[in-house]
Amino acid sequence: MTLLSALLLGLGLAMDAFAVSIATGICLPKPLPRHALKTGLFFGGFQFLMPLIGYLFGSTVSHYITAVDHWIAFALLLLIGGKMLYDAIKNEPEDSVDPTQTLRLLILAVATSIDALAVGVSLALVDADIWQASACIGLVTFALCAVGVMLGKRLGQVFQRRAMLAGGLVLCFLGCKILIEHLLF
Repeated sequence: MTLLSALLLGLGLAMDAFAVSIATGICLPKPLPRHALKTGLFFGGFQFLMPLIGYLFGSTVSHYITAVDHWIAFALLLLIGGKMLYDAIKNEPEDSVDPTQTLRLLILAVATSIDALAVGVSLALVDADIWQASACIGLVTFALCAVGVMLGKRLGQVFQRRAMLAGGLVLCFLGCKILIEHLLF
């Protein structure tokens, strides 16, 4: 696998996490660099680790992973997105939850990196350089997610009161998209 291929793979795998990062930035009243860094570290870290784990498992468990990965991602994203929608409809901004809380980021990072686990299994089958691939995937995801949080700040200014609603809809949409792609394609 060439460096360019690994970077392109990282770009493709980072798109869901990038969209979630934008939604996170939208929901923050005032996104700070520490929010961007924390979000980038969680998403980039999991996107780095999951291919390594998938590679270790190799082809022996790939059919188990691919059989349920879309359902796990769907449930996690729908749960977090649904909670954001509920909070937005309640319209109580004082009680809003910080979307960069550690547990929330952990759940979102796992949900958006499950595909990277399956990619790791695939990389084991073609005997690719897993360290180079995982590093590229993790670094690209980190950079895009950190930028995504700060980009969400600009979008949040445009959406103002509807920011939480928009963020929740994005997460629910991503969960449905993952499920539909795996069930139909």
